[in-house]
Amino acid sequence: MKEYFGASPELRAAAFYLRYQIFILEQEISPEDEFDALDTADRHYYVLFDNELPIATIRYQKLDKQTLNPDRLCVLPDYRQQGLGAKLLTSIEQRAISEKCKRSILSAETTAQQFYENLGYHVISDVFIEDGIPCVKMQKALAVNQ
Repeated sequence: MKEYFGASPELRAAAFYLRYQIFILEQEISPEDEFDALDTADRHYYVLFDNELPIATIRYQKLDKQTLNPDRLCVLPDYRQQGLGAKLLTSIEQRAISEKCKRSILSAETTAQQFYENLGYHVISDVFIEDGIPCVKMQKALAVNQ
């Protein structure tokens, strides 16, 4: 498996393919809700490939200069439970640390809350509905390199 990071049209297409498969077809989120104003041509994504097949992705963005906001993490069903989501989240956190981010804040589906807790995140909100799905805000302190 190979991991790529960038904003090239082909990498964005791979990320969008995964998001369409998982969020729209599997979770029945509307395309208008899934593909939002943050999906700009310069938005960066991590994408994992198994040969030529995109199998997992995460959107890279920040809330401010010190706050990472990982978003749209998803893994194809046949590749789940293999640590790929954790691998992508760790990669995105390491990039943010290298850019001097001090914390990571994300919205997590309540069904994924345990996954994020296992990676050091803790809940900082009540449950709320996002795109028709129960979610919570979660936060993690990032160890900034000296």
